[in-house]
Amino acid sequence: MSALKVQSKRRRRTTRISVQNQVTLPVEALRKAGLRAGNELLVEGIGPGKLVLSRTDDPVEKLAGMFTGMYPKGYLKKLRREWRA
Repeated sequence: MSALKVQSKRRRRTTRISVQNQVTLPVEALRKAGLRAGNELLVEGIGPGKLVLSRTDDPVEKLAGMFTGMYPKGYLKKLRREWRA
């Protein structure tokens, strides 16, 4: 006798927590939030039965190019030559 897998109907916009504590997020919700596969999320518990998911910001990407134009052209090369002397 084979075991039958019983499928229950799920309501839209709902999900379940698996035994491995994994959750599948509805595509509609991800699109609305501007999230996609590979995004890193911060998960915060904010009260009984409530979680907030937020995309984390990459600090390197945030700061890259921040000091462009701060020093005159050639300044870094000159400074490096001084270190070698």
